[in-house]
Amino acid sequence: MDSSTNSLDEASADGSTDYQDRTSMMEVRLQAQEDEITLLKSSLADALRRIHIHDKLLPLLKQQLIAVNPSSARVLNQVSCSESSSSSRRFSSSAAVDGIPLSAGSPSQPPHDIANSANGHTGSPAAAELQSRPASRDQSTQTEPSPQEPDQNTLPPNDKSLDPEGGCLCGQTLPNESRAKLVRVPGLEDEEEDDEDQDDEGGEQEKELSLTSSMEESVQSDLVRGLQREDSHDGSCSSEEPSSSSASLSSSTQNLSSRSGPLSTIQEGEKTLVRRNSEKLSNADRQRKRLDKKAASSANLLTRSPSLENRAKELISNAGSPGSRRGTYSQGQSIKMFIRGRPITMYVPSNIQNYDDLKMELPLERLELDWVYGYRGRDGRANLYFLPTGEAVYFIACVIVLYHIKDSTQRHYRKHTDCVRSLALHPDKVRVASGQMAGVDKDGKPLQSCVHIWDSNTLVTLQQIGLGTFQRGVGSLAFSSASTNEAVFAVEFNPSDSNNIITCGKSHVYFWTLSGGQFTKKQGIFGKYKKPKFIQCFAFGLTGDVLTGDSEGNILTWGKSAADVKTLGKGAKETYQIMRQTRAHEGSVFTLCTLQDGALLSGGGKDRKIIRWSADLAPERECEIPEKFGTVRTIAAMDEEELLVGTTRNAILRGTFSDGFLAIVQGHVDEMWGLASHPSQSLFLTCGHDRQVCLWEAEEHRLSWSVSLEEYGLCADFCPNGSTVSVGLNTGRWVVLDLLTQEVISESVDGNEQLSVMRYSPDGNFLAVGSHDNFIYIYNVTEKGRRYTRFGKCNGHSSFITHLDWSKDGRYIMSNSGDYEILYWDIPGGCKLLRNRSESKDREWASFTCVLGFHVMGVWLEGSDGTDINALCRSHSERIVAVADDFCKVHLFQFPCPKLKAPSHKYDGHGSHVTNVCFTHNDSHLLSMGGKDTCILQWKVVGGNRWDSKDKLGSASSTSTSSLEPPAS
Repeated sequence: MDSSTNSLDEASADGSTDYQDRTSMMEVRLQAQEDEITLLKSSLADALRRIHIHDKLLPLLKQQLIAVNPSSARVLNQVSCSESSSSSRRFSSSAAVDGIPLSAGSPSQPPHDIANSANGHTGSPAAAELQSRPASRDQSTQTEPSPQEPDQNTLPPNDKSLDPEGGCLCGQTLPNESRAKLVRVPGLEDEEEDDEDQDDEGGEQEKELSLTSSMEESVQSDLVRGLQREDSHDGSCSSEEPSSSSASLSSSTQNLSSRSGPLSTIQEGEKTLVRRNSEKLSNADRQRKRLDKKAASSANLLTRSPSLENRAKELISNAGSPGSRRGTYSQGQSIKMFIRGRPITMYVPSNIQNYDDLKMELPLERLELDWVYGYRGRDGRANLYFLPTGEAVYFIACVIVLYHIKDSTQRHYRKHTDCVRSLALHPDKVRVASGQMAGVDKDGKPLQSCVHIWDSNTLVTLQQIGLGTFQRGVGSLAFSSASTNEAVFAVEFNPSDSNNIITCGKSHVYFWTLSGGQFTKKQGIFGKYKKPKFIQCFAFGLTGDVLTGDSEGNILTWGKSAADVKTLGKGAKETYQIMRQTRAHEGSVFTLCTLQDGALLSGGGKDRKIIRWSADLAPERECEIPEKFGTVRTIAAMDEEELLVGTTRNAILRGTFSDGFLAIVQGHVDEMWGLASHPSQSLFLTCGHDRQVCLWEAEEHRLSWSVSLEEYGLCADFCPNGSTVSVGLNTGRWVVLDLLTQEVISESVDGNEQLSVMRYSPDGNFLAVGSHDNFIYIYNVTEKGRRYTRFGKCNGHSSFITHLDWSKDGRYIMSNSGDYEILYWDIPGGCKLLRNRSESKDREWASFTCVLGFHVMGVWLEGSDGTDINALCRSHSERIVAVADDFCKVHLFQFPCPKLKAPSHKYDGHGSHVTNVCFTHNDSHLLSMGGKDTCILQWKVVGGNRWDSKDKLGSASSTSTSSLEPPAS
């Protein structure tokens, strides 16, 4: 496409709205941040208010304890005495912050009349100085009297001790005129007083201080009564209790004066006031006081806004640890879930009247593995065999495939829990051994490598061996176990002697002998021949000789010979030495296969040749496989003429020397991400890091065509008319291919970062391109999907685009991003961001691939970190949704599934993270693709009845016992 035309289109579409879009985006983010700050303030205020109330309740609780058990007062006094002598400064700070009002007796009372709590003598000079400190009359810190006077308060007469915490002198009665008044500290007023009417604020503060006032009033009045009584007795106690009362009173007075800090009392007529000299507080006290102000202010805010209080409580109760995934239902309007500690709001559709009563059920539909595309040849060895049943046996991912070549059918052995890496066929041609890799499950627990022995006729596992024996994986099998420190590439029994085993690998060939239940080994001697870096494979000749193929391109013939006494010394036994060296291929010899007539087949690396050798290693015939299939990895003979060839580009070829070879199995050779299904035919397209774009026929189970691109593809989508397909690449470039000619009919570039999603609108008029540069590019589509012009750009995401879907009317887009945003866009209106996301809660979507949204909230597992789900796809019937996760699993949920921990059917088969899933056009099959395992699994959807599920969610929420089930027939 002409770049100048693109620039003009972009300028005309974006220039007028760029400023407005940026402004809208900033406003949305600012509002979100303000909401979060308000919630945090409210949460902190609620917590501080609770602490404040508990602090005020402590004196009353101790007072009640003394009233019930008078003897406990002495214990409390002793604890208070010991603490006051060492912690006066800490108590002073605590008293200043907690707001405990103190009265030290009549101003005329001399300091030396205050007795020491420990021995009954006069107090310390520090205490006297503290008591005699002059009172400042700063009006800003002066308290006001209580608006009403309480009734006479008399405590149990048998309790004659002073409560050390509350300052209550038990057993004493104070006249009404000397009783303390309500203490009110102006410093704790609401910091939002400028925004409220003064009368309203006063009422709010009276409510706020009601509990505090009652406690302070009781404590202060008791303290004043006790001190006045002491003054009337001139510091002496009654003759009946000469020590107890005096000690108790003195202890409490000393304790209180040590706690009082910068508090002083003022007598104004009959009114006793307490002034808090905040200017003399330490920095810590000042900071604590500011916190109290915040608590009072935010508490009033919560009182004024009950809904905000509920949101604060919700935030406190649901702010889980990073990685947690929790959901909360708020006011019947929205659901909030958390991923990595970040709240994500989901708005509840209007047709749901009772969200709490929705029940999540397993879907009636299930999946059955129908076909496996691909073969692991790129790094496998001896992994292809032909059975007498007419089936080829090979593996990919966690599945071993038995492919009937003539009938074009597959059976699958699926008992492995991780990628299969080795395969061996028993001489009876029935029993098969397969070895898997070691790995970890989704919880990080190790999965041990092991070997399965199973029956190829019944697919029944006969035995599982080797658990805990192999550290990384089983790379080669021959129904045996041999031990060596070197890497082993192949192992096999000698067909002429079952007590002999041969192994080969890095620069070695070992000949093992089993005797008495133990193996002894002898190393092959290279002698005058150059030792190759790798011995890749070996085979047995009809005479019993061992033939090896190596990385130098040679075939070496090994045989027994008498020991060289001169070299090895007397008593040396026979050795295995090279009898002959034959130059076979350019590059490595990857495979050797012996035919029934004694002939030998060899497959080379660089030259891509297959050579037939006579029994005495004379070349007879050769052929070269096409370059697009890679080099030869393994050979299996179907008969004397027809062969199966596994290649390094994950293909299996079938043919003869005379007729050549054709591919019967093909697949990708590198990680795959792009997957799309045809809108009206049983076709699907894949693309990946191998730069291949492949179109597959789902009913015929074969590759239709494949093209190579300059960059690798990551996403794709079919035009609704089915004639073209667009593919997004890793460089920001995207191309449009004609399905019939495979030609590139259009291409464009959006940014310089990889593209993550391509999506046509339902009517085919628009194409949305999601990029890792945080933008969604919108194109007008004309000429039946063959011409594209820039329409606009969606600007508002703060991270890369991951998924997007169009509404059924083709006007709106829902999109997800890497930081878990859900945004909505009005496309015909100028690609504008819809600021009120709740307006989109009832919108119907043509497809549903976004992993975040109300309708798919239940697919997330507990503890998900936001990247555990790579893709999902809703069926066209809107009954089920398939999910691809990071733990090699495919899940099948009912749709919608808006409640957390929704049940699902889980399916194994992939040996790597599942990167994408997609239903075929008629929902008959589900397609899933692995990442590193390069495997495509085709699942058949079975079960369920085809009832319309459009209004399923609404009808399910209309009754209190609703569940998302099909209606009765």
